[in-house]
Amino acid sequence: MNFMYIITDTTGLVHTIASVISLFAGTYVLFAKKGTKTHKKVGYSYIAAMTVVLVTSFMMYNLFGGFGIFHIFAIVSSLTILAGMVPIIRKKPRKYISFHYSFMYWSVIGLYGAFMAEILTRIPKMVIDDQTILPIFFNMVGVAVFIVMAFGYYIMFRKKKAWEKFDKNI
Repeated sequence: MNFMYIITDTTGLVHTIASVISLFAGTYVLFAKKGTKTHKKVGYSYIAAMTVVLVTSFMMYNLFGGFGIFHIFAIVSSLTILAGMVPIIRKKPRKYISFHYSFMYWSVIGLYGAFMAEILTRIPKMVIDDQTILPIFFNMVGVAVFIVMAFGYYIMFRKKKAWEKFDKNI
């Protein structure tokens, strides 16, 4: 695969680098012990990198040449990060730790979903025929993102009770 097909300008390069940093930082935070200094430092690195990812996402155009579904998901991602960070900074509402865990968890899982969607948009011969996007593109992206999100939901469902114990200890 031609690497330049993926990164066509400086914005794309910055977006890609920040995305990779976000993937590594987010994965670390998901699996590492919560509440430690390292968790907080890596977590803030995740927030900073994701901010760059989201800002640069609005500086790029989608396959249709304008505002599209990936931009809508960038807005959802922005709101998810805000919903995860505001409670932990304000220490409100009473179950603020569960809110933080839940929303930040979904932020990272959403990033995995976006990663899968991005990989699948880089298969042009399968999805574009004479400059027309074939329906299989939307099916591939939808199924891949659904699988990632379903797996994320399953893991979250199993961990949620443990997260709620932190709220009871406040």
